[in-house]
Amino acid sequence: MHNRDEELLATLGYKQELRREFSPWELFGISFSIIGIFPSMASVLIYAIPNGGPVAMWAVSMVFLTCIGLAMAELGSAAPTSGGLYYWTYTFSSPRYKNLFSWIVGYCNSLGLIAGTAALNWGFAVQLMAAVSIGKDMTITPTTAQTFGIFIGVSIFEGLVCSTAAKYIARLQTFYIIVNVAICVIVCVGLPVATPQEFKNSAKVAFADFQNFNGWPDGFAFILSFLSPLWTFAVNIALVFNMGTDLASIIENPIGQPMATILFNGFGKHGTLGIWSLVVISQFMIGTGAITVTARQVFAFSRDGGFPFSRFLRRVNPRTHTPLYAVWAIVLVAVLLGLLAFAGPDAINAIFSLGVVAQFIAYTVPIAARYLGKNEFKKGPFHLGIFSLPVAVIAVVFMSFMII
Repeated sequence: MHNRDEELLATLGYKQELRREFSPWELFGISFSIIGIFPSMASVLIYAIPNGGPVAMWAVSMVFLTCIGLAMAELGSAAPTSGGLYYWTYTFSSPRYKNLFSWIVGYCNSLGLIAGTAALNWGFAVQLMAAVSIGKDMTITPTTAQTFGIFIGVSIFEGLVCSTAAKYIARLQTFYIIVNVAICVIVCVGLPVATPQEFKNSAKVAFADFQNFNGWPDGFAFILSFLSPLWTFAVNIALVFNMGTDLASIIENPIGQPMATILFNGFGKHGTLGIWSLVVISQFMIGTGAITVTARQVFAFSRDGGFPFSRFLRRVNPRTHTPLYAVWAIVLVAVLLGLLAFAGPDAINAIFSLGVVAQFIAYTVPIAARYLGKNEFKKGPFHLGIFSLPVAVIAVVFMSFMII
């Protein structure tokens, strides 16, 4: 397998420098851990609940996101390099614009991934402080400085983990999968059983109750509600039937974390702390996976001279065979982005927006370039056949709409 991979890279003009230590199962594991179904929902629920309420959980974004994933899978199958998006853009764009478009995509992808890492680690800090608040019976209100301190600590710790040999990170993926699945099963099965009757909702409320108390027009609020169903439907079902109708109290609860509040209403203090400990562990896993992936993107773009100081960022440690300079550059930039927290909640929320917009730009361009460019597309092992074009059109239109 490794020889075939090296041969394929050679045909694309590259020599393999990073060891391929991940089995197919472990590759699935790192993707699954980065998605982080439940912890990711916990991080964005504060945006979805005020913009539509329970019905927000039933938005149509899953259809469009599936199309994006399928279109990306075709490109990855055709040219499986660490450069990914910017390499595909360069390969498929017209000769006149390929350098410019590739540069834009490379920067947008790197910036989006780093901003996403910062957002993930800030989410970890908020979740950990929510656990402290629950443990102290909501008598403690975390300060921005305290949250930022945890944010710095987890960023450095993740950097240390990602500096080790890739084989150790690969072996952790099975544990990551088990933890993520366990959280979802516990919530989907346990929450309906444990939740008191006062917090249970009827099907009418779950499927038809639209509550917008965030100040945006209903149409825009509905679009913001896409954040929650990005992750899973099963957990959403458990939530909307067991979250009650007083959404304002969920958002404004002293715990400071809507998901933790919903669990607290259902499981009580000790049950919530048990589940929430798994959520915090899983959030850490997401962060390590994100840095691992982002480091390889930064390494690849630096290998092609895309960044300032590329000759440093592309260096691979001869002992661990990991791009150490890239790892710590990511940690540094993520921590600097986290300083926005001291400018207020709107500023730190901009990190989420920056990551999403930059990533959507990076995804849109290579998909469009495949069809609008003048270079022949050579199919890989995974191909959608006659569905390739309609899937790509849906993906590009949706991402363009969300960017605007």
